[in-house]
Amino acid sequence: MTAKPENPVLLAVIGAPHGVRGEIRVKPYTEDPLGFCDYGPLSDTAGRSFEVLEARLQKNMAVVKFAGVTTREAAEALNGVELFVDRSVLPDPEDEDEFYMADLIGLAVVTADGDEFGSVRAVHDFGAGDIIEIKPVSGPAAMYAFTRETFPEIDIPAGRIVIVPPAETSEREEE
Repeated sequence: MTAKPENPVLLAVIGAPHGVRGEIRVKPYTEDPLGFCDYGPLSDTAGRSFEVLEARLQKNMAVVKFAGVTTREAAEALNGVELFVDRSVLPDPEDEDEFYMADLIGLAVVTADGDEFGSVRAVHDFGAGDIIEIKPVSGPAAMYAFTRETFPEIDIPAGRIVIVPPAETSEREEE
């Protein structure tokens, strides 16, 4: 068992077994599909450590051999486990316009006029593009497509992101 990351960043999710010798399909969330292997042992939410022994690409998934996983049954038991590293082990983005999606969580959300709108609660990827979940100042949480039109300005150092809700976007286009 390893310590749980203080500032966890999701790098991959374990999927179904591949074969009978403990290999597992893994869905990567890194820019380089095998990039999740570059940060040393990965951790799950319980603090278990996962050491990648081998990895190769197969279509849009990685096929991974983890230390200690030697049977199909052991691989099946890991299906759905999310794999994290601590934010501190990731390199800083090279460009000022680059950031990690995890860096958005907790940012204040303001309107184009500077009015308080809420805060970023989560970032989701359901397969059709990134979705930003916002906890508004009042009312239930809402989800918005992470597009340049909806979020025209992101200022991580200032701790804020500007939102133009889609209804306002279509109103502006009509003018």
